[in-house]
Parts: sequence; structure tokens; C-alpha cells
Amino acid sequence: MTTEIEFRSLEDVEWRVADGDDGTFAGYACRYGKRDSYGTTFHPGVFRKGVDRRDYALLFMHDPTRPVGTFRAEERDDHLWIEGRYDDTAAGRDARIMARSGSAPELSVGFVRTDLPEWSKLAEMGDDERKDALENIRSARLVEVSQITARMAAVPGSKLKTVRSALGDLYAEAGHPTLAERLAEFDEQRAAEEDRKMEQRARRAALLRLTTLGGA
Repeated sequence: MTTEIEFRSLEDVEWRVADGDDGTFAGYACRYGKRDSYGTTFHPGVFRKGVDRRDYALLFMHDPTRPVGTFRAEERDDHLWIEGRYDDTAAGRDARIMARSGSAPELSVGFVRTDLPEWSKLAEMGDDERKDALENIRSARLVEVSQITARMAAVPGSKLKTVRSALGDLYAEAGHPTLAERLAEFDEQRAAEEDRKMEQRARRAALLRLTTLGGA
């Protein structure tokens, strides 16, 4: 089973920061049944075993060194619901102001998938079976939710790419390649093996022709 942390931000996630001074917020952190720009879809029940009733950190831009509040999460029929409060700190107050002004009004979830087999088994799957497994997220463990800057959720195919790259070392196990890197390496090895087999077949065919001509 893979342990790589992933991030997803959806354009239609809705949440609201309270108008009063208590610093509370609530809303949808993730909607189900909608295909995102990574080509993946969260399915109902995805976080059924992956959330608990303890507090989670609300981060800013998925930076674990920049917490701005806490929240609790609840799995519902067609979405992940969160309710929380900003920290009474400069960072928390700034994040609340940015959420209300519209400069950082969006949410993104950080999670670890728990529905995938070991990467080696995934690599051995046929193309259609592997595509279905990778594109449909049916079980995951919530790690955090982040407030992100405006329009970060609307960049087709590259949501949070810069953030993911910058924070990769903080989340990845030292020296361990990501799932995508492992699958790419396996596919390269498989292609090289197919090339080697084709070359061997060509050599045998050439040798057979020479033997036949020599016998004639």
C-alpha cells in the first residue's frame, strides 16, 4: 500500500468564514463524484475510515510549518464537511482576513490513499485496470486541509504543482521514490524488456534464414 501524500483542490468547494469575531468557519472540504484536474474522482465513503473526531490542522498552502487554525471533519453522503476555528495568532488572523477578502478563499485536502495495492502489483495490472484504480479514489486517510490562494484550484492539470514540488521532501520518506516514479520506472523496464525480446526474435529469425539458405 502506498503512503505518498497527495493534494486535491476542487473549484466548487464551498465554505464560509463567520462574520463575527469568534474566528469560526465551516463548509465543504471535498465533494464526491466530481472529476478533478488530475483526472481523479473521490467516491462516497472515501473518508469513512479515514477521519476521526480529533482536531486537524488547517494549514496555509499545505505548509506544515504554517498552521492557521484547527477543525474537525465529518464524512457525509456526498462530501467531506469541516467545522473549525482560526488560531488567535497573527497567521490565523491574516488567513481569516484573506479568506474574507477573496485573496485566499479556497480549500484543498491533503490525504493518503488507502485503496491502492503495493506499487508492484499495481504495475502488473492491465492498462484499463490500473487506470481505474488510479483515477477512482475509494478510500483515503485525511491528513490536513489547507487554505489556498485564489484561482489555485482552477489551473487545469497543474493544481498546486509548485507547492507539491517545494514541499516534497517534507512529506516523502527519505530515499523512497513516489508511486508515479516507481510506475514510470517499471514501464521503462517493461518497454526495455519488450525491445530485448523483439531483438532476440529478430536474431533467431535471421539465424533461421541463414541456416535455411545454407542448407539449400
